[in-house]
Amino acid sequence: MNKQYGYFDDQNKEYVLTTPKTPIKWANYVGTLDFGGLIDTTGGTVVCKQDPALNRITKYIAQLPQSEFKGSTIYIRRKTEQGYQLFSPFYTPCLEALDKFECRVGLSYTRWVVEAQGLQIDVKIFVPQGSSTLLQDIKVTNISQQTQAVDVAPVYEFTHFDALKQLVNADWVPQTMTLKAHAEDSGHVVLEQYAYMKRDSAVNYLSCNRPVDSWEGDRRAFLGDNEFGSWSKPLSLQEESLSNSECDRGDNVGALLVKLGELAPGQTERVITQLGQVPSLQEAEADIALYRNEQAVDQAFAELSNFWENYLDVMQVDTPDNAMNSMLNVHNPRQCHTTKNWSRYLSLYQLGYGARGIGFRDSSQDLIGVMAHMPQEAREFAERLLSVQLENGSAMHQYFPLTMEANEGDSREEPDCPDYYGDDHLWIVLTVAQYLKETGDLEFLNKPITYYSKTLELADRSQGSVYEHLLKSIDFTWNNIGEHGLPLLGFADWNDTVNLPSGAESLFVANLFGKALKELIDIASAIDDKANLELLNGYYQEMKQRVNQHAWDGEWWVRYFTNEGEPIGSHKNQHGSLYTNGQSWPVISGFAEGDRMLAGLDAVNHKLNTKYGIMLSGPGYNGFDPQLGGVSTYPPGAKENGGIFLHSNPWVMMAETIAGNGDRAFEYYNQINPAFHNDNLDVFQSEPYCYPQNILGAEHKQFGMGRNAWLSGTSAWTYVAGTQYILGIKPTLVGLEIDPCIPKAWPSFSVKRRYRGAQYNITVSNPQGVSSGVASIKVNGETISGKVLPVFNDGEHQVEVVLG
Repeated sequence: MNKQYGYFDDQNKEYVLTTPKTPIKWANYVGTLDFGGLIDTTGGTVVCKQDPALNRITKYIAQLPQSEFKGSTIYIRRKTEQGYQLFSPFYTPCLEALDKFECRVGLSYTRWVVEAQGLQIDVKIFVPQGSSTLLQDIKVTNISQQTQAVDVAPVYEFTHFDALKQLVNADWVPQTMTLKAHAEDSGHVVLEQYAYMKRDSAVNYLSCNRPVDSWEGDRRAFLGDNEFGSWSKPLSLQEESLSNSECDRGDNVGALLVKLGELAPGQTERVITQLGQVPSLQEAEADIALYRNEQAVDQAFAELSNFWENYLDVMQVDTPDNAMNSMLNVHNPRQCHTTKNWSRYLSLYQLGYGARGIGFRDSSQDLIGVMAHMPQEAREFAERLLSVQLENGSAMHQYFPLTMEANEGDSREEPDCPDYYGDDHLWIVLTVAQYLKETGDLEFLNKPITYYSKTLELADRSQGSVYEHLLKSIDFTWNNIGEHGLPLLGFADWNDTVNLPSGAESLFVANLFGKALKELIDIASAIDDKANLELLNGYYQEMKQRVNQHAWDGEWWVRYFTNEGEPIGSHKNQHGSLYTNGQSWPVISGFAEGDRMLAGLDAVNHKLNTKYGIMLSGPGYNGFDPQLGGVSTYPPGAKENGGIFLHSNPWVMMAETIAGNGDRAFEYYNQINPAFHNDNLDVFQSEPYCYPQNILGAEHKQFGMGRNAWLSGTSAWTYVAGTQYILGIKPTLVGLEIDPCIPKAWPSFSVKRRYRGAQYNITVSNPQGVSSGVASIKVNGETISGKVLPVFNDGEHQVEVVLG
């Protein structure tokens, strides 16, 4: 029997846990990469400012079990005749029973409402908009019939700003770690923490809105008895007061003991903590004073709520499917916002120790998912990505946001392989095209952006316009081809773990090249660049011919050719004979047409589809093969080796709508909806409110188990597939196109969409029970020709669409 862990509260845009004992660690994000981080559902916190590898604040060890302290907690202390009794509203780390538990995972905040020992504890954690302060708003209410003496002790453990050094250097790091207490006449205290070399440039601080009885800055003193006290029962909290320790070296914590005194029945008291980072403590004075005011904290939370209301209002849908509505209206765009901020840098899986930074390929795709909601911020991000493109047109695989230093990613570990990824540089073409479609800002193409150089200072680097950057992306692929005239794989393409020897060709890159060409052809036409328009059209037709000549395997499309010219993803292969991306992308590029288009998609449906989603390939490779590389390091059914790698699923949805099959596209959409798993969490295990990266495939004994939540390109592409391809609300360079491909059984649906300053209220009716085909469109009562709505720039406009 499956255990129930929580439910969706769509009215409040929250997921509500009713037990702390989730199958694995679940998390939420607060703030942004500028300042923020992860809050897990046991109250553990990892906070950073601008870079989780190079400027981390709290010490969170993700590999510890759920029952252990990880970075932060709150202790509630009751004075009884038997002594002090402790519990935590997070359950962890005290593990004392709670009478009621609710953890509400909200939009950039997490809130706990728990009851235990005659008390109700209401904790809300969030980062105010534009702030470098993490707030914990703690309300304690006596719900018993007796007066109770209650104390609150919030605790954070600090880390060295260089997160990896904290783990690997147990000599230098503790010698540098410092914590000083600044007591005020009012009884308030500010704990100032820093690694010594940051004393004059970046200090962390912890304070709260109430006078503090005492504090602790040294972990050894807080746990007590030479650290034979534990996080579940710190010995210092068995004393009347803490020892007011500071720390000139060692393990720094920030612990505040706030005595609320005697709480009468029904009485509520409020403690608000602030954790922040500033260049100097003096520069924090204004924020510290501001957030000691309860009304200011309430206002900050209201402003956060208003941000999300405005963000989500850009597009709201009402379809016959409630689960789709919930995802497209709340959880999916929220996850897109998270991936835009964090790329693949910091999660419970990508631990943010500097092995990877902001991914060029990853973020180029993530930006497509937020473009409708925050186009200007997405454009600024795209500019940063373009600045780590090389002058030859290829791109560095990742960069670090604090320093803008870039590198070639995992290709550095294989000296005999190429040092570039075959697909990286092409994704940015799709990103810029999406920005132009959303805004109409063609002038952006003229903005100069520098090319990346490891040896030249920024001022000495060459530059080109955005348009020139995009053209160089095309030129690099066109000029790096193999035996069949198809693009070289490089170290890898999107399927990162297939690392073939130099000379291998990639059909994924060929088709992504085709899609990028289509986008650039439209752009060249819009700016009347006749010379490049002719050139790009020639490239497109030639590559289409090469793909069709060499890559058709009889029933489906080949995925790779090795350096020796042998196919991979072919019926000739015992393992890995069929690849999902090999079938969807020829449709997306327009290279596959007619019977070949349908046959490739049918092969995916018949051979790779499961009740939990489409597997990336199959059959799985059974044993390590150094010629294949990383894909064969996984057992069959795991990750890229025949797992359900969710990122590839929306590309099949998109391809099916291009083929006109709305029923199948929606089937695929539904079966990877994480909310679908809410009653199956003992199998799925991952958070039901966001897409994971992967689910174990049918060849694996743990088929259906999800992992690597939050930071997945699945989020952006499923949002695109749902809104632009299934519902068919698609921005173009000339306006908003309406071209749905829906289940035949849907009688109607509606969408509210803000676009270029105007509000479009779109209703789509389906009287003939078809999947696709627009019979008529009326705008403000007037019939228009074609499927592209007029661009109004302001006002509210009624759009009536009839399919048939």
